[in-house]
Amino acid sequence: MSRRGTGAQVHRITTLFLRAIRLRCPSCGGHPVILRWFTMCDNCPVCGIRLQRGEEGYWVGAYMFNLIAAELVWAGSMVAIVWWTWPSPPWTGLLVGGVVLMVLAPVVFFPFSRLVFLAFDLVFRPPQAEDYPER
Repeated sequence: MSRRGTGAQVHRITTLFLRAIRLRCPSCGGHPVILRWFTMCDNCPVCGIRLQRGEEGYWVGAYMFNLIAAELVWAGSMVAIVWWTWPSPPWTGLLVGGVVLMVLAPVVFFPFSRLVFLAFDLVFRPPQAEDYPER
């Protein structure tokens, strides 16, 4: 593969993920695709791509992304607080804060994880005709 092809692929992948992080359709950048915090459109209002691409259990991958993001934020914050407060970390505060963080983080990351998973899926499975409803 030529360098030009590689650069174009990196740009495409970066664009997909940046659109998803901005809560826009990863495929075209159209919005709004999030109706309410826990509710997405079935299709992008601009390009019409199905946001759930047809397989049973499709969103299990999004839940995995959500769990990984929450765990990374939790672990990073715990390590940072222990490092910052060493040699006497606030263990009780870490316990309570950790529980609160593990309850809130998945809720905060929920819509992002669904769209980031869709972007991830689009990297490996570019849209096909069946991903678009009849127009």
